[in-house]
Amino acid sequence: MKLLRFGGLVFVFITIFQFVNIRFYNGAIFSLPSSQDKFLVSSSINKSTEEHLIRPSSASDLPYSTSSSRSSQGETTSSDVLVGERTAPEEDHVLLVSDKNDTNQIHESLAEDDAQDKETPDDLLPGTRSSSSNEKIVEDADVAYDENTRKVEILESKSDPLVDNLSSDVKSFMKVSNSGVVSITEMMDLLHQSHTSHASLRLKRSSTVDQELLYARNQIENPPLIENDPLLHAPLYWNRSMFQRSYELMEKKLKVYVYREGKRPVLHKPVLKGIYASEGWFMKQLKSSKTYVTKNPRKAHLFYLPFSSKMLEETLYVPGSHSDKNLIEFLKNYLDMISSKYNFWNKTGGSDHFLVACHDWAPSETRQYMAKCIRALCNSDVSEGFVFGKDVALPETTILVPRRPLRALGGKPVSQRQILAFFAGGMHGYLRPLLLQNWGGNRDPDMKIFSEIPKSKGKKSYMEYMKSTKYCICPKGHEVNSPRVVEALFYECVPVIISDNFVPPFFEVLNWESFAVFVLERDIPDLKNILLSITEERYREMQKRVKMVQKHFLWHSKPERFDIFHMILHSIWYNRVFQS
Repeated sequence: MKLLRFGGLVFVFITIFQFVNIRFYNGAIFSLPSSQDKFLVSSSINKSTEEHLIRPSSASDLPYSTSSSRSSQGETTSSDVLVGERTAPEEDHVLLVSDKNDTNQIHESLAEDDAQDKETPDDLLPGTRSSSSNEKIVEDADVAYDENTRKVEILESKSDPLVDNLSSDVKSFMKVSNSGVVSITEMMDLLHQSHTSHASLRLKRSSTVDQELLYARNQIENPPLIENDPLLHAPLYWNRSMFQRSYELMEKKLKVYVYREGKRPVLHKPVLKGIYASEGWFMKQLKSSKTYVTKNPRKAHLFYLPFSSKMLEETLYVPGSHSDKNLIEFLKNYLDMISSKYNFWNKTGGSDHFLVACHDWAPSETRQYMAKCIRALCNSDVSEGFVFGKDVALPETTILVPRRPLRALGGKPVSQRQILAFFAGGMHGYLRPLLLQNWGGNRDPDMKIFSEIPKSKGKKSYMEYMKSTKYCICPKGHEVNSPRVVEALFYECVPVIISDNFVPPFFEVLNWESFAVFVLERDIPDLKNILLSITEERYREMQKRVKMVQKHFLWHSKPERFDIFHMILHSIWYNRVFQS
């Protein structure tokens, strides 16, 4: 009887178990998965795991993250996606883990994300605290570099090195332009694009310096309206209120650390005479500044590399070698020394460092190892790799007597300027011979165009011509820059700039088209008609503005507000602020 009862209980138990297995589990309790089955991990089931796989823990902190995105066929592909562009919630990202290779790829992706997110104390600037794991600091160098290079396109003409140096944005402007020239308005558009791209990243900052830069940017973008200012004539500037607010903040906030390393004559030896004197005068006046220079690098918004491109060429160039490799190697060794002694360069890749170089070779000498620096260059050529929003157009100024930099300043009044246009100078490059061919030889009494001013009794000197001419012609030589641009302002003559893709000094704040004339190189044969088409009223207004803007281009033995020293420093400060 006991066995019968036990058997009956077992039978009932088995019957109930089978019913439950079939009814609720569809018989799956006793089934085994085949080796070909794939396990699905759905974001709808494990959303946090999926998010960790496709982006870092703090998505807004990095300029890029590698994520999985669906193609039109529904396949999972890897692509670079700007952080902040989140996938629509209704889309389910499904990761298929079917074999060992897929698993390894995910582990490698996680390892790369971890490596990017980690930040050791050695990487931090002195005095900067490491933020939490969800608030990593994004370096300005990476941002500035990526924003200028991540969209670079390769044009069909790969053999042209000048074309290869252009950014994709500049190429797009030059493609749509019939002349292949980037106009002043287009330059401002490129500058605005650069500022907008940096702002869209919404970077998080932790250091005091970073917070000050972010505060300055907000103040500059939202300045108090200035209705009248006797020192700043509104038509000279794109936005007078923004410029004045930026300038005031520079005076109050800006601190620059000047590296002491390096020996003369390439380092720390300012050249104060000649056509490349801008870099020397700036070096001399900055190093002696008690307002802007700080000895504490932790308080610095900018780091100055005090080398002279002029002395670099004079000291190291081998005549007849037609090579600047040894000059570039010298700069590389200098940076190696700086980066081995300090961590400032290593921390940002040089994006908060700047250089001021006026020699024609400076763009090529600094392109490789100082690409992320803010480069103040006289040779500010779009086709030489000038980067809008980072690089600065440096005025080229001729200083004849360093003790008297303002010698012979000024010119004749409008009523005594009887000559329509004047140029005299060496036949450097391809453009000036073309100018001479069309207008030289005294063939037109209104157009005084010479290779050399004729020597005869009673003839005007070069300076006297500029002082008594309406329009001073400023054609490019071997490079786009020319000291004649500043000379024209110095002698109160309206500059006529004939140099395609030349970025004029301080263009980010000055509206050059309000006081200067820009003529395309191809329009040289029509130069006189272009000048005569300008009404007398318009000319007088431009000449009046030349006298007003003149103060921004004058060197003083001791720097004065709004002079050329402060304007150069402001351009560098302005770009630094808008990189933040």
